[in-house]
Amino acid sequence: QVQLVESGGGLVQAGGSLRLSCAASGKIFSINDMGWYRQAPGKQRNMVATITRGGSANYAISVKDRFTISRDNAKKTVYLQMNSLKPEDTAVYYCNVQYWSGGPSSVAWGQGTQVTVSS
Repeated sequence: QVQLVESGGGLVQAGGSLRLSCAASGKIFSINDMGWYRQAPGKQRNMVATITRGGSANYAISVKDRFTISRDNAKKTVYLQMNSLKPEDTAVYYCNVQYWSGGPSSVAWGQGTQVTVSS
């Protein structure tokens, strides 16, 4: 069983910064893409940023130049550095990991961490 443990969410004023972390554990032979998604109340879950095993990143237009995704393959951890936060960034943030553990490729989701940005 693969588990993802997220940390780093919280309450911050507009213009502030937060850093999210997501560590994967369990039966994992290799990890492919890792990413962060977010879901605001009453809205669908949307991609925030993804990163390939080789380090190529992709960002939603709304966070580009403010957020930075990175990963540590040895630690099986993905990070999201969020700067210049805006009230519209308020949401539950979920990490996503595509991994292989000997069978078909699988996807795991974190439990979610709340990010609240006050104006």
